[in-house]
Amino acid sequence: MIILASIHILAGAAFSLIAALGVVRMPDLYCRMHAATKAGAFGLSLILIGICFLVPEPRVIIQSLLIVAFFYLTTPIAGQMIGRAAVMRGVPFWKK
Repeated sequence: MIILASIHILAGAAFSLIAALGVVRMPDLYCRMHAATKAGAFGLSLILIGICFLVPEPRVIIQSLLIVAFFYLTTPIAGQMIGRAAVMRGVPFWKK
């Protein structure tokens, strides 16, 4: 179980790192927002699944699943609202 937990936690950390690099390296707000919401949510999910494998107690599993569900319910809505506010303020799209 420790190996399985380690694989999930390392993969989640890698996706979180990819999300952070995407936020820093992407050219405009819309691309940055996409990188932060997609890879960040998947990275968090993998880390919490790894924690569930590491500590297989019902309380930890339920809390982890609730965190993942809440994150997947709120992240797309937050991304949509940020994108909508940016469009309404006239933030330019990347031109290439």
